[in-house]
Amino acid sequence: MRPSLLNPLFASITTLPGIGAKMAPLYAKLCGERVVDLLWHLPSGVVDRRFNPKIAEAPSGKVATMLVHVDTHFPSSSAKRPYRVRCSDDTGFLHLVFFHGREDWLRRQLPEGEWRVVSGVVEHFNNEIQITHPDHMVPPSEQDAVMTVEPVYPLTAGLSARMVAKTVRAALDRAPDLPEWQDESWLARQKSPGWRAALENLHRPDSERAVIEDSPSRRRLAYDELLANQLALAMVRASMRKLKGRPVKGDGRLRTQVLAALPWSLTRAQTRALAEIDADMAEPIRMLRLLQGDVGSGKTIVALLAALSAVETGAQAAIMAPTEILARQHLATIEPLAASAGVRIGLLTGRDKGKARDRILAALADGEIDILVGTHALFQEDVVFRDLALAVIDEQHRFGVHQRLELAAKGSAVDVLVMTATPIPRTLLLTAYGDMDGSRLDEKPPGRQPVDTRVLPLARMEDVIGGVARAIRAGARVYWVCPLVEESENSDLAAAEDRHRHLSQLFGDRVGLVHGKMKGPAKDKVMAEFAEGALEILVATTVIEVGVNVPEATIMVIEHAERFGLAQLHQLRGRVGRGTGASTCLLLYDSPLSENAKARLEIMRATEDGFLIAEEDLRLRGGGEVLGTKQSGLPEFALADLSVHGDLLAAARDDAGLILGRDPDLSSPRGQALRVLLYLFDRDAAVRTLRSG
Repeated sequence: MRPSLLNPLFASITTLPGIGAKMAPLYAKLCGERVVDLLWHLPSGVVDRRFNPKIAEAPSGKVATMLVHVDTHFPSSSAKRPYRVRCSDDTGFLHLVFFHGREDWLRRQLPEGEWRVVSGVVEHFNNEIQITHPDHMVPPSEQDAVMTVEPVYPLTAGLSARMVAKTVRAALDRAPDLPEWQDESWLARQKSPGWRAALENLHRPDSERAVIEDSPSRRRLAYDELLANQLALAMVRASMRKLKGRPVKGDGRLRTQVLAALPWSLTRAQTRALAEIDADMAEPIRMLRLLQGDVGSGKTIVALLAALSAVETGAQAAIMAPTEILARQHLATIEPLAASAGVRIGLLTGRDKGKARDRILAALADGEIDILVGTHALFQEDVVFRDLALAVIDEQHRFGVHQRLELAAKGSAVDVLVMTATPIPRTLLLTAYGDMDGSRLDEKPPGRQPVDTRVLPLARMEDVIGGVARAIRAGARVYWVCPLVEESENSDLAAAEDRHRHLSQLFGDRVGLVHGKMKGPAKDKVMAEFAEGALEILVATTVIEVGVNVPEATIMVIEHAERFGLAQLHQLRGRVGRGTGASTCLLLYDSPLSENAKARLEIMRATEDGFLIAEEDLRLRGGGEVLGTKQSGLPEFALADLSVHGDLLAAARDDAGLILGRDPDLSSPRGQALRVLLYLFDRDAAVRTLRSG
């Protein structure tokens, strides 16, 4: 149960004054639906209104707060001309300027003959001083309330700066004093305020310095969030260690036959990763291991060899992929190798229906299928294994924790191997997968040539098309990826359809098109035609997995490459360079390029190292966006920014280890306070739901 002292923070924002049914959805869109979400909505800057000059001394471009006498109103004679109010003090006069101003309202706010405190950005215009749409117009008795440092919050359509600031203040008044969960000596070394004081400093700042990402208050709250994350992961990991597993150790007979059938020998990285997996599976505790490998580094072969260990003991294995295309690609890689050792492979996807599906399920339950490859269809209720010992989950960020739990629950003490081709920076690895052991495939199989990456302006499109024509005549196959114009599949699709039409006029019916709106069979048909060589150019949007393995495809053209993140560019480039032929990736950009886009394209040109690219992506884009966290299921932090607070992450991991070493049940006074911390940052679910266990 959540501690009752947190109840005010987890109440709905509609319990705050002024937020009814109309405003609540706007706030929900801006930051969330609970009071605590408003506390985490931190200012992006400040406006200092303490500068209090006379009119004649007010410099242009600066925010000033002035006591002025309201002289005369000059209502607007036309909608195109602004309403002006002339004000003065003993040094001169200024005009307050309002576009579309309502006379009745303005006369109430600024009565002629009275004094008012006005605050806003001063402008010098036509040798006159003016303030357009002042932020504040109040009686002199309220001057002290105006002359403060105001936090500036990110906004959304329909919410004004004043409304959001007022609502956040109301939320802050609800924040209780909580027990201190941080180590006292750490707080002293960091010069950190208490939790409540840190929130006060950020939402009621006394200077610009107070709200920057590296301020003591911001670092304090970022560390709280990172400690909650690391502590939850460490607790899950400790629980996994306690779960009874079963030793799975094959005799190597099937693996020997498959290795003999491979046309090349394993890389050193594959051999090392396999040894780590074998050691885990042989232990009487459950394996939970992450296998990271760049596109084309040979993860599928490692997964097959690990699965054979389970099959050699008489048990079964499952390999689950997020899309049907990827599942079929795994099957195409695995099936001929498994056949060489007499290992029986099955495929189960959402497309399998009726009697065909019943036959697969019956064979699986009877143990006639040794390794089942499939999609989400694998963890449906009626899928029953005779004896599942290993679950391999590919591109695991596409699956929720519950789906992994459901697959692991289909056997007794199932070992779990998670694979990803998205290189993950070390800092994100700690926050997202801190409960897993890790293996890395950092070499490409022998015979693979580096991809020649070139950066060209879109203005050279005719040259690019000419080069593609020459390459096709020489037998090449080409991927042509169209840009994500906005976060909308329609505009993405329109660009791809236009490009497909244009290329079809030049190359005839040898050009195919795939996009996310196509049905599975239609998509597979086009992919198969491209793989077989019936199509020479495949135009694609980015919303689909261009995950088919076509070694003959040696050219990748990416239009508007400046619109893509580094991770996505790297994934797309990995579709070529899979055979022994020389491959080229052309990144076409539209001028002018931002400094950030220029840096991204330069990194792509300079290196193919996915791990290095991932680190650069984190540096350029910050932790919130890297690898498109919104899609990838990596944690999004409300307060911590890993590009700024990366040093705190390692400290939080060490602290979490020490805490659980001394107080595994969190029963000491600090342990009880840490339980409050876990609930505060919604990590209670992480503690209850043991990941894949």
